[in-house]
Amino acid sequence: MAAGRGRSRRVSLPGVAELLRPAAPGPAGGDQRHASGREKHTQKITVYLSAEELLDLERARLGLLRYGAAADRGRIVREAIAVLLADLDARGKDSLLACRIASSSTASPTSASPSSASPSSFPDQPNGTSQPAR
Repeated sequence: MAAGRGRSRRVSLPGVAELLRPAAPGPAGGDQRHASGREKHTQKITVYLSAEELLDLERARLGLLRYGAAADRGRIVREAIAVLLADLDARGKDSLLACRIASSSTASPTSASPSSASPSSFPDQPNGTSQPAR
């Protein structure tokens, strides 16, 4: 960003109370969350993927295209996040996300030994090579 524009690079983040608010009850069996779709997004995160994960994402994009549902990778990621968070809101500890994260945190130490994993690698990914969002 050029100097003198008067814009700060700091982002405004929600407070703890907003992040930890209880999920609002929604209609039975319905999605409580919806992805934002194709609009200008003002918030950004960086997510590091392994080559395999990126290839899987691209295969999903091409598969959707074959079904007549064109979407870019960002839209696919936003939709996946919305689906997983709706499931987490609806099912809590029995949700797919909670079960996968809980099972990966109780995985054997050999699956992500300190000698084979960098400090920023996470065993919750299938191949244990993803880095955190920054």
